Amino acid sequence: MGKSDVSKKEPSITSSGRSRQVSLTAESYATSEEDVFPVDGQLMMVLPRAGASLNNPDVQLPILRSDEGGYYLEMRVEADAGDTSEVAVTRRVPLDNLTSEEWQDLKTQYANLDLQACTDQGISRGLEKIQDRKVQRLFMALLTFLNPRQVSIVLYLYKQAAKQGAGPLVSFRSNDLLETLGYTRTKDGGFASKLRSQLNRDLVALHRTELVLAQSLRKGNNIGAKVMIKSVLRIKDYEIDNVPRDFDLAKAADYTYELADAYTVGLEFFDGPGRTGDYVLFASDTDITQKLGSNAKSNYKTKLLIYLASRMKWDALQDGQYLVISKQYLFKNLDLLGSNSSRNNQIFWRTVEELQQEGYVLGAQELPGKKKVTNIQFQINAERIRCH
Repeated sequence: MGKSDVSKKEPSITSSGRSRQVSLTAESYATSEEDVFPVDGQLMMVLPRAGASLNNPDVQLPILRSDEGGYYLEMRVEADAGDTSEVAVTRRVPLDNLTSEEWQDLKTQYANLDLQACTDQGISRGLEKIQDRKVQRLFMALLTFLNPRQVSIVLYLYKQAAKQGAGPLVSFRSNDLLETLGYTRTKDGGFASKLRSQLNRDLVALHRTELVLAQSLRKGNNIGAKVMIKSVLRIKDYEIDNVPRDFDLAKAADYTYELADAYTVGLEFFDGPGRTGDYVLFASDTDITQKLGSNAKSNYKTKLLIYLASRMKWDALQDGQYLVISKQYLFKNLDLLGSNSSRNNQIFWRTVEELQQEGYVLGAQELPGKKKVTNIQFQINAERIRCH
């Protein structure tokens, strides 16, 4: 198995036929323990699957389901027999306190969901026929759950957890988070109402949506079976600076364009950093800024970084630094599912170059696999990201 050349001082990309290679030195990216923060290992193992898009071939269409425990809106990501890392995950929103009449009305609204349009023309277009804004936003939250912007929020919260040292409880100011995400302040020092509204909806989506994991997960060197139901986070309380102002967390997410000024959340996946020592360390200067004017789903850099981190938890690094992944699985998890292979390749290698420039990836190249399957070998920089 060939290895990437990492001896050059300057980043470089070379191409020859079907083989491509990216290489970079690690000298500029050395970090100390104080320059990293931990994210729960179990969360990292399932994060790409939990956030799989509607276009992913493993994703089933959303359904409304009722049982003795209540009513649910849910989507299931089926396991892939070809790779143990492609685990089955169900994401669901419990629909609390529904009357039978409201349940029937919800089923009527569900019939107006145009899933074909969601896939072909975008989710907003597929939701146009749903008249109830609450139901429309509910579907939007489920269909876009754990998009790269929400994943960036999760990374921010774990970084704050490490700074604050209060275990899974994290307190933060909304404006601080919006600023860290790279958004521009308005003349009065605040942020546009659209951005503020989106942040509250993201937080409520992470709070409301439960992940049901009914698949074996790796525990150290063993595989153990475990079924659990967790949210990524739970909002514990929120603060409003202007006391007379009327604010309701769920109402704001479902109907209005509001945001609380401060939140305290509990990170439900926190056994790794808090108790078991099973986590992934990220560099504290990990860039979570959002590109202005771009859709969150096109943030391939965050998708690839998280997928590599996830695979590092599933697959032992070869020689302590090399990770080999099928190009098919890389493209599926990056949502590069269109038929334009040239475009997909360009986006993929451009994304690899972004991670290379930020020092997470020291080298990457194509390797021929069995049955004409193409693999990508990554050389991971343990100074920037590593498993514990």
